Amino acid sequence: MPSRELPYPLFDADNHLYETEDAFTRHLPKEYQGAIEYVQVRGRTKIAIQGRISEYIPNPTFEKVARPGAQEDYFRHGNPEGKSYREIVGKPIESIPAFREPGPRLELMNEQGIERALMFPTLASLLEERMRDDPELTHAAVHALNRWLEEVWSFNYQDRIFTAPVITLPIVEEAVRELEWCLERGARVVLVRPAPAYGVHGPRSIALPEFDPFWKLVQDSGTLVAFHSSDSGYQRYTADWEGKQREYLPFTLQPFREIGQWRAIEDTVASLICHGCLSRFPDLKIATIETGSSWVGPLLEKLAVIHKKMPQGFQEDPVEQMRRMIHVSPFIEDDMAALADLLGTDRVLFGSDFPHPEGKADPITHVDDLATLSDEAKAKIMGGNLSRLIPV
Repeated sequence: MPSRELPYPLFDADNHLYETEDAFTRHLPKEYQGAIEYVQVRGRTKIAIQGRISEYIPNPTFEKVARPGAQEDYFRHGNPEGKSYREIVGKPIESIPAFREPGPRLELMNEQGIERALMFPTLASLLEERMRDDPELTHAAVHALNRWLEEVWSFNYQDRIFTAPVITLPIVEEAVRELEWCLERGARVVLVRPAPAYGVHGPRSIALPEFDPFWKLVQDSGTLVAFHSSDSGYQRYTADWEGKQREYLPFTLQPFREIGQWRAIEDTVASLICHGCLSRFPDLKIATIETGSSWVGPLLEKLAVIHKKMPQGFQEDPVEQMRRMIHVSPFIEDDMAALADLLGTDRVLFGSDFPHPEGKADPITHVDDLATLSDEAKAKIMGGNLSRLIPV
């Protein structure tokens, strides 16, 4: 039984699965064999992309994982004692079937009181940045992952678990084909990295007219696009300030990196607006997931100032456009009421990030953070808004 009963169904916008070692390789074409490998380094298994060992996720096998919610207190109350990441997270636990398979996960959701959930991969967030010099490989690897996701989890498991395949955009024709393949197999939501697309034309915004065939299919199919936190490549800009290039390591404590950590999602949403994508496709369904909400207010302020100075640069008021079209699933420590004031209650989505350590150990307790809101607002945020975006 859940830790409490609520008078409305919960639809969690941010759940995660842990991939198995063959998730990227089971369906990888023969010509790309060896591009993704698991290797032994001083007795520990690591993932290597194009021959380069990654420390992005310290244990990419996920045989042992951090305890769900292990960092909740850290994010809510800070770290006055200056503990290390390992001290904050504590001892790992054995991975359980509910982290790997949809059947056991559904049983766990029943215990948690979660009616429905969006399900995102975990390790997949490292792929695109480490393959940005090879767009053909990127598309092949993403398709291999999506085949595994559909095979193991399905994209729609009993109308309750909606697993998000990844869509990468370096070659727009391939992105359209991938989306068509996913839609044919029941996908209702897709994961897009908040970052410029890399390809033969170099990095460029995914909101430029070049990508309109993709966005048209997204709009026509009613698919929800989730811009989920990933390695967006912004470590390169941090490196310019620090004077050294190094891999983006999300589970290390780096103060300077934290200053601009959410620039990628702010730039992505700004690009969708300023490059006219949301005006060309006014019925798109867009959600930002696990990227917090600290960027929302500053971006709205910047858009208002720019629109005041150069209204001819926009087809409509960019502030109102953002408030109409962008849905945000904030962090557990964010001020939900303040976000609802900025965007409107209809644009805020509950997301627990379960079972990651930075999320909620008991997702249903998220409602406690909505104490100042009305019951109607709570019902929308805890599931009603996402149910509108993904009706069944």
